[in-house]
Amino acid sequence: MRDLLKLVSLARSTYYYQLKAMGVADRFSSIKASIQTIQNEHKGRFGYRRMTLELRKERSLINGKTVRRLMGELGLKCTVRPKKYRSYKGPMGEVSPNTLARQFEAEQPNQKWVTDVTEFKVAGKKLYLSPVLDLYNGEIVAYQTAIRPQYALVGEMLEKAIEGLPEGGKPMLHSDQGWHYRYPKYRERLEKAGLEQSMSRKGNCHDNATMESFFGTLKSEFYYRESFESVEQLQAGLDEYIHYYNHKRIKVKLGGLSPVAYRTRSAVA
Repeated sequence: MRDLLKLVSLARSTYYYQLKAMGVADRFSSIKASIQTIQNEHKGRFGYRRMTLELRKERSLINGKTVRRLMGELGLKCTVRPKKYRSYKGPMGEVSPNTLARQFEAEQPNQKWVTDVTEFKVAGKKLYLSPVLDLYNGEIVAYQTAIRPQYALVGEMLEKAIEGLPEGGKPMLHSDQGWHYRYPKYRERLEKAGLEQSMSRKGNCHDNATMESFFGTLKSEFYYRESFESVEQLQAGLDEYIHYYNHKRIKVKLGGLSPVAYRTRSAVA
């Protein structure tokens, strides 16, 4: 042993220290197991902040920096969010003022809604998604998919959202200046339901940042992580993810609750 240590230029004390350290059990082994289980359950979508909130449901004293380090050791990292596809069809109808004015907070459910359209490509075809998001808790209150970006995509989404409103609910509905939202039939339906229309300034995606953020999350956590063989398979996956997003995906800004759990707790309070 002495000759071997001399050959590799390793001090005898260093050798025995490392030998002893190797024999000590990893005191974070149970936490690592929990992290891996949670990450598997959520299909690798958790960063260290939401992972910390989830772990604190069982371990109140877990530190965020420790969780970040352990996730690094396990090779679990946050997903980079790609940019969203945008399209503009030119002027059609009137433009509403930017009443929302980047005030992305709401004091109660169904006070402020935002919406937009995004595009997916699968098997040489396209699929379009039109959701409505409640700024109170980030919940997707209604959505519609279609293989063509015709008015029916947004029109049917709007009907679903209005049908789900409680009696007396009349939220502001904010969008960009896309032709769907300037279409006379869309504006007439908003007016009939008593919903105030708000629009982003032309070419300013930051005026609808919360919707942009949702699309980024959706694509980075679901679309770019999966493989789809057909539009039908993608549609089924979107249904599953949006249900997961509403009911199981916790948010730091909601105190570690999912959008639905946060709304439910607020209703009880």
